[in-house]
Amino acid sequence: MPISVKDISDMFAKDVFTNRGFYCGKVSDMEFDLSRYKVRSLVIEAARGSMLGKMVAGKKGVVIPYGMVQSVGDVVIIKHISEAAFPEESPEEPALEQPEGPAPPRLSRMR
Repeated sequence: MPISVKDISDMFAKDVFTNRGFYCGKVSDMEFDLSRYKVRSLVIEAARGSMLGKMVAGKKGVVIPYGMVQSVGDVVIIKHISEAAFPEESPEEPALEQPEGPAPPRLSRMR
């Protein structure tokens, strides 16, 4: 999906919402694939008290793969994120067997 901004700096500080209307935060950084001239991911600074802020529990924000971005305009719309998208960080839990087939995209928490 092409970005509809005149300058890439216009993306920074845009508000981010899910496609279900939940506020997530603001775009704080971007990652690029310079060999393909494409955006790889957006870094979203989770707003305190927002749905995303509650999910990341005190972390600074999350890295969202650009494939999850549905629309860019006055605001950025991403696919809705559920808590199941965030892996638990408990090393004591046994690893679950993964089903065959492509895995759904995982989000990573920023420290």
